[in-house]
Amino acid sequence: MSTSSPTYTAYPIEAGRFGLDGGAMFGVVPRPLWSKKSEPDDAGRIPLSTRCLLLEGEGRLILIDVGIGDKFDAKHRGIYAMQEGPSLVDGVRAAGFDTSDVTDVILTHLHFDHCGGATAYRDGTSRIVFDRATHHVQRAHWDWALASNPREKASFLGENLEPLRGEGNLNLIDGAQVIMPGIRVEPVNGHTEAQQIIHIDGAGDEHLVYVADLMPTTAHLSPVWGMSYDLLPLVTIQEKTDFLKQAVAGNWRLFFEHDPFIESAAVVMGDRRAQLTDHVAA
Repeated sequence: MSTSSPTYTAYPIEAGRFGLDGGAMFGVVPRPLWSKKSEPDDAGRIPLSTRCLLLEGEGRLILIDVGIGDKFDAKHRGIYAMQEGPSLVDGVRAAGFDTSDVTDVILTHLHFDHCGGATAYRDGTSRIVFDRATHHVQRAHWDWALASNPREKASFLGENLEPLRGEGNLNLIDGAQVIMPGIRVEPVNGHTEAQQIIHIDGAGDEHLVYVADLMPTTAHLSPVWGMSYDLLPLVTIQEKTDFLKQAVAGNWRLFFEHDPFIESAAVVMGDRRAQLTDHVAA
């Protein structure tokens, strides 16, 4: 008996832009080098996207990451240079759907710029936005976020986590596995404990990978161009090295969450190292 391959229609969803310190985003890389790739503002912040991915198919409507959301006050919006513009919900509706149509939300990790849009304030209380969806998170990362730690405390926010625990129909995943047709999650541990990157088959001819903060922008392609936010930078270097070898061998296309200019690109082997080609502009 034959089985058909999964088929998804993919909708990139822009959920807003913000800014983070360029030095923090590029770690030990000198400013004269990284500023050529990402020009900072007067406060030293570089522009970043929060680009989510909506997948329709196999009887599901799947949303991968949800951006920052709209719960920050004016002070913090200024600190993070958050720009006014269409929201995540606006993007979902522009694609022809409503929040109640979303069946699954896959969260790569629980830093506020990746999970904040899963919740919104209603009558002063943070509540789930996609109230009919199952929210998928790695169990090891969920436990890590709840325990928190001094380094990441400002990124794991109670107003994001508590509604997920209370009403998010939470599915805690144990390690690398296929969680629905054509969609496999794989934990990586350099940026934070058990961040999951998302492998997608059926959304085009190429194997698509939502790389999240393993490689936040195209400027982070080199394994040694990492973020100061990474908890274990040497682990990130090895994870990226191994990942790029697989990406070249498998003809993968990478989907970039934070790159403000490039939505996706293929990976090929150049003269000495992996390089990106066939860019799709944001």
